[in-house]
Parts: sequence; structure tokens; C-alpha cells
Amino acid sequence: MNNVTPKTALILGATSAIAECVARLFAAEGMRLLLVGRNSQRLQAIASDLSARGAAGAEIETQDLAAATPVQPAFDRLAARLGGRIDYVLICHGILGDQKLAEGDQMEAERILSANFSSAVLWSLVAANHLRRQKHGSLVVLGSVAGDRGRRANYVYGAAKAGIAALCEGIAHEFAATGPKAVVVKIGPTDTPMTEGFDKKGLLWSKPDKVAAIIRRAADGGRPVVYAPGFWRWIMLIIRAIPAPIFNKMSI
Repeated sequence: MNNVTPKTALILGATSAIAECVARLFAAEGMRLLLVGRNSQRLQAIASDLSARGAAGAEIETQDLAAATPVQPAFDRLAARLGGRIDYVLICHGILGDQKLAEGDQMEAERILSANFSSAVLWSLVAANHLRRQKHGSLVVLGSVAGDRGRRANYVYGAAKAGIAALCEGIAHEFAATGPKAVVVKIGPTDTPMTEGFDKKGLLWSKPDKVAAIIRRAADGGRPVVYAPGFWRWIMLIIRAIPAPIFNKMSI
């Protein structure tokens, strides 16, 4: 008789294509999962699929993660549903938004910043506090290569992703000698519903399952920053090194 307690994962923003692929990997390992997002019907469909794939349990919680509600009691309620112990916290919610609109519309700018930065910061902080108290576990935050250097095409979104990356690196620095882990995964262009309408030709575009495999490994790794795929580390190193007079003439 197997009395081993299954590991647990709390996935915030579980209806995203990448989050769903990571959840499938967790399910195949027999974990117990709690999926959080706004679309209850979609969450339930994902949960049913994960149960069929081997999850020890797949529960759902309908929650607008970017809403201005107190985050601490919401997180405590989610933790209690998992029995108080959380092995993995994935923060996956976010939107791309409309850069051009955000330049002149404060509400659109606020929507982008709230979804990708403000709410992600609050959820990261309460998750970090929980992992700190239990002295183990991994916080995984989905970032973006867009945060490595501001570009005219998406600098509001990029600013949010730069900010959440800095926060996650700081948490990882604090955790370094205490037991838990924190990692920001900086994702390159990926073929998901979020990027619908983009020209997805070329070698730089990835599929969600490939990115998910990198995220899964990163959750157990020791590096505070991981690029997905890994070649983006070198691409962004080059882009950051381009002098501004040259960079400003480029359409990238």
C-alpha cells in the first residue's frame, strides 16, 4: 500500500496555454493540483483532463487574480484547500494588452500593469511568505524577454515584466540560504492564444509544451533566472549590448 503523500502545486492563471502544459507535467507525476483562474468552465475542463492524466487531485477555484481584493486571505484559503503545504506555486496570469492604446489611455496602461506587475507582486509576496514559513517549496513566476530591454512595440508590458523579474530575483536572493527556491522564467515568443494575430513564422517562436518542459525543470533547479528557450539568454545579451543610437534605428 502506497502511503506517500503526493506533492502539491498551486497554479495561478491556470487557463493559460503554458500553465496548462506545465499542469499536465505535474499531473503525470501524480501531484495534487489546485487551479485558479477566472473562467470556471475552462478550469473544470482542464481539471478533468488532469485527473485523467494521473493527478492525485485536480481542484479549481474561480478568482480574478488581478482584482483589487485582499490577497493574503485569498491565498490562505487556497493553501488551506491543499492542506496547508504547497510544494510549487506557479504565477502564470497576465495579459499582453494594447501598447498603442496604453500610450494615451491610462485605463489600458493600468490594466496591463495590474495584470502583469501589481497583482503578480502581491501574489508573489504572500506565496514567498508561505514558503518561508514552511522552509521548502518553489515559487515560479512567468516573466518575459520583453522585460530585458524596453522596445517601442511593447514597453508598458515590458516594464511590468522587468519589475516582476527584479522582485523574483530579490526573493531568490533572500531564499538562497533558507531552503525554498524562487525562479523567474523569461519566456520568448510562444504560439499561444495570447499571441493570436502575430506572424509566427521563423525559428524564434516556440510551442507551449516546449516552454512548459523548461519551466518544470526550472521549478526544481537552483537558478533564479531561466530563459525559455535557453537561446534567448544570448539573444537578449546581445540586444542589451547594442548602443542606443543603433538600437533606436532598429525595428525589433
